[in-house]
Amino acid sequence: MLQPTRTKYRKAHKGRIHGKAGRGELLNYGTYGLKAMEPERIVSKQIEAARVALTRYMKRTGKVWLRIFPNIPVSKKPTEVRMGKGKGNPEFWVCRVKPGRIIFEVDGVDEDTAKIALYKASAKLPIKTKFIKRF
Repeated sequence: MLQPTRTKYRKAHKGRIHGKAGRGELLNYGTYGLKAMEPERIVSKQIEAARVALTRYMKRTGKVWLRIFPNIPVSKKPTEVRMGKGKGNPEFWVCRVKPGRIIFEVDGVDEDTAKIALYKASAKLPIKTKFIKRF
């Protein structure tokens, strides 16, 4: 699973995801892409599951670019622990995704294969997505 090698701070605030994506909303590398349509935190396990589904359907032909990276730690307290005593330890890593952000880009395959592969990948993600192509 993806996670940064080191961060400035060990724990992060929860935060809110406001507005639309300011960057990462245009295809830069591939011909086809998967665009996020709603704001959400995507966990590194979900990103990895989507990537595996995508590459398996493409049978490792073509090229896949991942345009998001989970760099925010989410802490969690153990079960059956009383209130107080500080914030829990970091458990997993997430990426805050705004609407309009491109998650995956694909190239080197035909449109039908890319469409089905990206649809399978989108089934692993907790958000509504949209298939886009370069004009």
